[in-house]
Amino acid sequence: MSTPAEDPAPEALAAEDKKLVTLARSTRARTRAAEGAAVRDADGRTYAAATVDLPSLQVSALGVCVAMAVASGATGLEAAVVLTDADAVTARDLDALRDLAGSGVPVHRGDAKGALAGTTRT
Repeated sequence: MSTPAEDPAPEALAAEDKKLVTLARSTRARTRAAEGAAVRDADGRTYAAATVDLPSLQVSALGVCVAMAVASGATGLEAAVVLTDADAVTARDLDALRDLAGSGVPVHRGDAKGALAGTTRT
């Protein structure tokens, strides 16, 4: 599946989405990982994670967030944030989000400092 087009960064995020940016930023900074991510599930719970890059296990930060949400019994997601140096959210990450959340979920992408560059929807 191809990656959807990314919209420009929103002028202002809702408070709940700003919290996701803060969680993703602090997780990435604390772990010094390639990416930090955070998601909010349909019940309002948040999950934050960093990229896992071990010799025997590699999982993106969004992949870890989705796994944590599933393991916690989440039945859907409302929003996601990934802070990365990449130019776009990967198709694989969007597929994982879509598997749990369906289509139309906003995925905000930003840099290590939390400055948003754009938003994609699953």
